[in-house]
Amino acid sequence: MTKKQTKNIIRLLLLVGTIISLYFVPWPIVKAWIKPLPDMVQEQVNAALDMGFDGIVVYVDMGDKEPAYFAAGYKNRENKIPADPHALFKIASVGKLYNALAITKLVTSGKLSLDKTLADYLPELKDRIEYANSITIRMMVQHRSGIPNYTDTYMYWAAPKETADENLALVLDLPANFKPGEDYEYSNTNYLLLDRIMNRVLGYTTFQYIQEEILTPLKLNHTYGSINDVNIDDVMSGYYVGYDTDLKTDDVGSMLATAEDLGKFIRALNEGLAFKNKNEQEIYSSIYKYEHTGLIPGYQTIAKYHKAIDAVVIQFTNTVNFEGYNWNLSEVEYNRIIKILRKKKSV
Repeated sequence: MTKKQTKNIIRLLLLVGTIISLYFVPWPIVKAWIKPLPDMVQEQVNAALDMGFDGIVVYVDMGDKEPAYFAAGYKNRENKIPADPHALFKIASVGKLYNALAITKLVTSGKLSLDKTLADYLPELKDRIEYANSITIRMMVQHRSGIPNYTDTYMYWAAPKETADENLALVLDLPANFKPGEDYEYSNTNYLLLDRIMNRVLGYTTFQYIQEEILTPLKLNHTYGSINDVNIDDVMSGYYVGYDTDLKTDDVGSMLATAEDLGKFIRALNEGLAFKNKNEQEIYSSIYKYEHTGLIPGYQTIAKYHKAIDAVVIQFTNTVNFEGYNWNLSEVEYNRIIKILRKKKSV
């Protein structure tokens, strides 16, 4: 084979490789990301509809300015009700921030110990969860327990369970995913068990404690523990791609909040106002984080504080598709909003 033939074959192989790689490029994400950045947040919020979201709500608190509210699309697409920036939204895993703070307060008051084990608090699970004698409260808060995640069980979201007992039953007697403390793996089961432990220690519900110790002191009057505690008409509808039914009435154990209430909580958490004293803040900082995202069928939440621009930005999007680029697109949308805010801040 001549050098020229060899070069031609190499060029052909490179071309084939390029074509194959282009086939796997997530073009919807690329397209959304490379579009010219608009000057105004509302313009970017409107652009979310082109990404396939039925509705979006964004709350921006820049610290030195009055909070701003943005919305586009529908609160309820069947009835063509416009998106309401003050609607309630299922915040899913963002609720772990409130639970981690509740754990911190109970530790500070001496009602819980981060170093006691799952078996210490729930002895009935000693032989049902592997390593229960070694899994500490701290490990569960930090997702370092190795306990399997019940939402990862086969086809879980096709028919979510309605009670904590049913969810827990999905992982009882299963082998641990790793030995306690030796790895990290996000597991909703950790927080299910922490909720059960807090209920037992308190003698009443975790959310009642959250209400009394966190929400009321911070004047967060639009945060709720369950879909059963609210006027359903106040809740933003949730949709799953390819499934026509509105998911807002489904009780999947999620807290609900307005974007404003969640934004106030995120600022209080980051500025230290959510803590009674320095010791409490140090304990929290040692076990959990100060921002979170949430994802369940019909509901996506991004809740973060951006220190460089002193901005709390909350984003709710109400259309979900676990099989596509839907979550990635929500992140692109959020990051573009942050870019606009940074640009404005620098002017």
